[in-house]
Amino acid sequence: MGTGLYLPERVVSNAELVRTLDTTDEWITTRTGIRERRYLAEGQVTSDMAIAAAHQALERSGVSASAIDAVIVATFTPDQPLPGTALTVMHAIGARSAIPLDLTQVGCAGAIYGIYTAAHLLQNERFRNVLVIGADTGSRAVDPADRTLRPFLGDAAGAVVLGRTEPGYGIVAWHTDTEPAFDVQIRAGGARMPTTDATVAAGEHYLKMDGKAVWRMATDKLPATIRETARRAGLEVTDIEHFLIHQANLNILREAVRVLGVEPERVPLTVPVLGNTAAASPFTVLHEVMESRVSHGDRMILASIGPGYLWGSICFRHYGSNP
Repeated sequence: MGTGLYLPERVVSNAELVRTLDTTDEWITTRTGIRERRYLAEGQVTSDMAIAAAHQALERSGVSASAIDAVIVATFTPDQPLPGTALTVMHAIGARSAIPLDLTQVGCAGAIYGIYTAAHLLQNERFRNVLVIGADTGSRAVDPADRTLRPFLGDAAGAVVLGRTEPGYGIVAWHTDTEPAFDVQIRAGGARMPTTDATVAAGEHYLKMDGKAVWRMATDKLPATIRETARRAGLEVTDIEHFLIHQANLNILREAVRVLGVEPERVPLTVPVLGNTAAASPFTVLHEVMESRVSHGDRMILASIGPGYLWGSICFRHYGSNP
């Protein structure tokens, strides 16, 4: 019904990063396709971005905060372990009658699982509107000296208001799957490895990633889930007008385009200027499409993969305001 996006003001270029990291602009651009990203200002937290994106989504949807029945926030960088970020957001925007739901361990797949959850809540006649937000401050989750992972991550928040629509429109099919692995993880801070001086000194509270393993999974599972969701929707992949794929890495996106055999123009990109914004990532391309490209009846598939692994995709058909 409406989308919102918040981007921090501070733009961090590759040139700025290479001043403190043992890397080069050429290496970053070649390996990731990222030229710049946004960093959240000191003193601000993830909920600040989520609130700003939520306000814009509500305004563009024409739905008041008081009419929101559930607020779902997907993030792996919550303001703090407790209380929940969704609770903070719902009260800040005035959605006081909503149910707050936090998805904190789905990472970059937050948009898929958040929208999937919202759609099923809307099967209950008591729910009319659900606000789904993906927000991450990834810049604070990585070791400042990590030359490999730090260039990838940026900060952002995206939001969408979901409600009921006309038959044949909205969500028409979906697919999810999982495979357990520790290729992407934060080792310390949980029951397995509580935070101590030793874990902090060893950097165990920072995000770690096996890049080659992630490449193999992403380039395999993203095209596969898109094909499966299209099949369940009774469509060919070539019938889809817009592919809203997690902006993890430009090379992963190019490989997905090649495997799917679709025109690159159908796959909008934000990763070159925003980097990997984790749970916000699919919302950045959804917002871009809704703002400038979508027409009544267009079919879109949103797809993402997160740590664990868990991945999936959702196909929806847009019902325009002037069909």
